[in-house]
Amino acid sequence: MKTNQLKIVLAVLSVSTIISCNVSKDTFLPTNALPESYRGTDVTTDSSSIADISWKNFYTDVALQTLIDSAITRNNDLQIAIKNIEIAQKKYTQSKWNNVPRLDLAISASTTNPSDNSFTGKNLGQALGQQHLDDYSTSLSLSWEADIWGKIKNQNKEAFVSYLQSAEVSKAVKTTLVADVSKGYYNLLMLDSQLAIAKKNVQLNDSTTTIIKLQYNSGLVSSLAIQQSEALQLNAQQLVPKLEQNIAIQENALSVLTGDFPNSKIRTASINEIQIKDSLAVGIPSSLVQRRPDVHSAELALQIANARVGISKANLYPTLKITAQGGLNSFESSNWFNMPASLFGTALGGLTQPLLNNKKLRTNYNIAIIERDKAVIQFRQAVLIAVSEVADALVKLDKLQEQIDFLQQRVTILNKATFNANLLFKNGMADYLEVCLVLAWVDHYFVKN
Repeated sequence: MKTNQLKIVLAVLSVSTIISCNVSKDTFLPTNALPESYRGTDVTTDSSSIADISWKNFYTDVALQTLIDSAITRNNDLQIAIKNIEIAQKKYTQSKWNNVPRLDLAISASTTNPSDNSFTGKNLGQALGQQHLDDYSTSLSLSWEADIWGKIKNQNKEAFVSYLQSAEVSKAVKTTLVADVSKGYYNLLMLDSQLAIAKKNVQLNDSTTTIIKLQYNSGLVSSLAIQQSEALQLNAQQLVPKLEQNIAIQENALSVLTGDFPNSKIRTASINEIQIKDSLAVGIPSSLVQRRPDVHSAELALQIANARVGISKANLYPTLKITAQGGLNSFESSNWFNMPASLFGTALGGLTQPLLNNKKLRTNYNIAIIERDKAVIQFRQAVLIAVSEVADALVKLDKLQEQIDFLQQRVTILNKATFNANLLFKNGMADYLEVCLVLAWVDHYFVKN
């Protein structure tokens, strides 16, 4: 009889393994989520992109490379993202054991002392001549759940995709970190340039004030000219500590990004030495899914949602569990390991169908479907943001050169105006108000802008 039961259990086990299947269908990425081309560009099949360039080849400034290296190594947000990868990897490794049967070892000893007037106590006294019953047991328990509906398979898939998603999140953090460090460094170079110009303006105003005082002593101008000159000089001087303050704040922000306490940052170049790369390829919109970690993470989120729908749907169906137990049992310690007399074994296979909590499980399933729908919408939103950011960058690059051309012409005109105003003033052919007006233009353009 026991042999027949074992054969039945093995047969059910084999069949359940063969017919194991998913009870839900996956939702795939929307086919119309990506445009054919970016705004202002022609449709192209060239998939080459600036995203293929390593940041070390894109940012060639040695000081900036050092800052980025330090940020990648020591930034706390990136370190947290890396730890999340390690956690997800541990969970994925553990999920591989979901299909492995559970095996437990149990060793127990018990004693029972029933009442002398109880039925059990009287029977013990008559049968064994004693009023207590001892029981000694050593057993191995084996349990296994057949993955008929693909629940365990989806659990493994969820763990694996979660691991991949954590890696994409880490890439996104790293990408943002590199961008923030480079922006901070270039802003630092710009502030350095503004500070140098502000200090030159202070020197220029100081020289002009000296000349005005000489003219006043000669009776050529009134005291009003001296007051105007000194006011303009103070205005130029107050810009210096303001710019120094902004430089210190920017250096502190870079220190936080690089995982360091506030300190000064080394600069190996000036803002005028920075060259803008021309003809930067952006590739086709469909390449965003592979290259943008935030978009790829949204894609993986949909796969996770699919797996969770499968898990919640499988919970609605019967669960087939196979259990077996065997070992040694005796009510006398002296016969505990007496074999084969102390050997015992049981095997059981059964289906369990949830009844009273079926409503709760179905609610969880419906929520999982809604969460999957949300994942599709979030993927669309991630694509929209990514395409918009690329389009913004393209239009900025396109219009930046035009702005540079106009600004260079303006710089040339302002330099000529400054030179002519000073020359006319020194030769007495222009009054100080005209000089102040020109210097105010120059100060507004080179420093405040």
